[in-house]
Amino acid sequence: MEQYRKTPRAKFLDYEGGDYFITICTANRKHYFGEIYDGEMHLTPIGLFVTEQLTKASTFSFDIEIPLFVVMPNHIHAIVSIHGNMDLTLPAEQRSPNPALRANETCQRHIPTLGRFISSLKGAVTKYARSIDTEFSWQGRYHDHFIRGNHDGNNIAEYIINNISRWTEDCFNDSKG
Repeated sequence: MEQYRKTPRAKFLDYEGGDYFITICTANRKHYFGEIYDGEMHLTPIGLFVTEQLTKASTFSFDIEIPLFVVMPNHIHAIVSIHGNMDLTLPAEQRSPNPALRANETCQRHIPTLGRFISSLKGAVTKYARSIDTEFSWQGRYHDHFIRGNHDGNNIAEYIINNISRWTEDCFNDSKG
């Protein structure tokens, strides 16, 4: 029998609507997207492509908007707004990759909008890196946080806006001393 790993997604969210703070890292935190020096992020071609993909996200998926993001040397932070319809009738078990855990194991797995967007973004960046013959790899999975109100959203926005200037203290900075 095929092994399935447990999903890290919250069971009480359907990921079909709302605002999410996401973090996606490169494999082994390698600096594929660029470097920070003189207080500015200097992007590589892959970093420029990621920026373009996030800037134009709503042209690729009409129900996705990225109002704020930052591309760092080895990760990205973004606020992802999903303007879809939440399907409150879909059972949480339907999201399981393991058919035995679904309400009806013959049902096709539902892939939420947020997961489809992240998968599409990762795939596009990986395909682009290969097209320019550049080594590139993502860390598996990603982190998401459902934004709960204005106060939470404002704190996250401030974090994203100031992320480059705080790079020396950043937990993703493998060179901090």
